[in-house]
Amino acid sequence: MNNPVPALRDNNEVAAAADRSRTIGDILVDSGRLDAEKVALIVAQQEKDGSQFGEAALALNLVTKDDVMFALARQYDYAMLLPGASPVSKELVVAYSPHSNVGERIRALRDQLALRWFGNDPLRKVLAVVSAEEREGKSFMTANLAAAFAQQGLKTLLIDSNMRNPRQQQIFGLERGPGLSSVLSERVTLTNAIEPVPTIPGLSLLIAGSLPPNPSELLGRQSFAKVLLFAASNFDVVLVDTPSGNACSDATIVASRAGGALVVARKDKSMLAGTSKFAKGLRDMGVALVGSVLNDA
Repeated sequence: MNNPVPALRDNNEVAAAADRSRTIGDILVDSGRLDAEKVALIVAQQEKDGSQFGEAALALNLVTKDDVMFALARQYDYAMLLPGASPVSKELVVAYSPHSNVGERIRALRDQLALRWFGNDPLRKVLAVVSAEEREGKSFMTANLAAAFAQQGLKTLLIDSNMRNPRQQQIFGLERGPGLSSVLSERVTLTNAIEPVPTIPGLSLLIAGSLPPNPSELLGRQSFAKVLLFAASNFDVVLVDTPSGNACSDATIVASRAGGALVVARKDKSMLAGTSKFAKGLRDMGVALVGSVLNDA
């Protein structure tokens, strides 16, 4: 099977290098936030008081602070999105509001996972994100963690293995296309199903695809193990979104294949007994519970 990742990475690196070499003014003009007339006013203000371009633009009320942060993020090769400028859902907090309390907590969780689990060992490249029940925030957490790892410069793959109620395609605003179900049923190759996320350099997504009648059986096939092996061999970080653990066996199958799991619970919703029972079942299956996170969003 051919490896598509180096080409994707090279394209991202070329684009990032181009942004690093451009001025804040160039980036804001290209993104439609400034025009030539406003740039001339800003330059005149700079000559008058010796301020930086961004400072002068803010002083003249020609841009917002978010506009300046967006341009700086492009210069420093840091994926940051502005509302209305991308099809990506506002749920992706680390891209829209990276310095918010939620964004900071997700980055702290990312750093803990990097220390506890991810490394050069291929057996420590894949992590399933699980929860006992639905609507506890695992898809939100998986998406934001994947983007946060990509922001750190790590080649990251997010796999949506929830072939019952998938959400990652919606969160990232991607069009319908072949996904995991088509790969596991051998109707499309894995390399043709993995899709880079244009607005988040370094992040690729394998959506769930068409909803099959037999998701548990598909995940139990050896072809899913091969998907994870390929992913671990070609990416630095692989995160797998899953269905709820108590609704079906899918999450247990995925976590067993991945070897490690992050358990998500929701404040004022998750039942301790149900979450504990689910976690114990994973441990009994030999799954390493890397940690747990309480989602209060």
